[in-house]
Amino acid sequence: MSTSSDIAGHYTKGDLLARLQKALAADGADPERPTLEALAPYDQFHGRGLEVTEELADTLSVAPSDHLLDIGSGIGGPARYFANRFGCRITGIDLTEEFCAVAREVTTQLDLQDRVRFEQGDALAMPFADAGFEGAYSMNVSMNIADKAAFYAEIHRVLKPGGWLMLSEIARGDGGKLDYPTPWAETPESSFLATPGQTEEGLRACGFVDIALRDTREQALAFAKRSRALVDQGEKPPHRAVQLIHGAAAATMAANTGRGFAESAILPVEIHCRKAG
Repeated sequence: MSTSSDIAGHYTKGDLLARLQKALAADGADPERPTLEALAPYDQFHGRGLEVTEELADTLSVAPSDHLLDIGSGIGGPARYFANRFGCRITGIDLTEEFCAVAREVTTQLDLQDRVRFEQGDALAMPFADAGFEGAYSMNVSMNIADKAAFYAEIHRVLKPGGWLMLSEIARGDGGKLDYPTPWAETPESSFLATPGQTEEGLRACGFVDIALRDTREQALAFAKRSRALVDQGEKPPHRAVQLIHGAAAATMAANTGRGFAESAILPVEIHCRKAG
């Protein structure tokens, strides 16, 4: 069984902020005063990047007075996007301390620190009071969590009655064997994939209702095709977060993930549900 330190170690190399600033400078952006648009290729560390964040935001009704929870917040791209779009408050929690440190720095550069904050912590034991959030979301996080029941129960605890939960993640498909490494795991020992059916059953068992699940495999394949076309034309792909985080290993990770989608070994899904009111 993989430990929390193993999982955090998969994502951290110790010079992430410097690498981000170098990438921004190479794009012609000011690394000390980046814009949300300049950061978007790098700070949306989940499948299809900003495209998914925008799609999910389109499905939500968020008031400026709402306080949302970002579980597995990475370097903060989705949290800053939601805060900027809806004017709400966001608290992010992530297991990887380096992610939190970079997220805080970039958020301050964007002058969003009054509405967006980040804490290092475990999603299975979050340092938040009961019923404190109007909504919660998690993007490409549960694949690193073995105890799904504890994960769902902890989210249920911190949501207000009627609060919504949105998950965007990789599920286990009915195809062949997945090759590693992937962006979320170096080996199978750190990868805990559930089927869509298991996810739905687990959420319901923890008290979530109105569960709606969407298979986004076709969207993922189409995004990959568009990205390859841009690269073939000599342009940068729209989503470069995996390269930023994982460096030279990113190409192999992307190839394994793409083959997993094509062979239905894995399946990208989105799940919307809510805590009973």
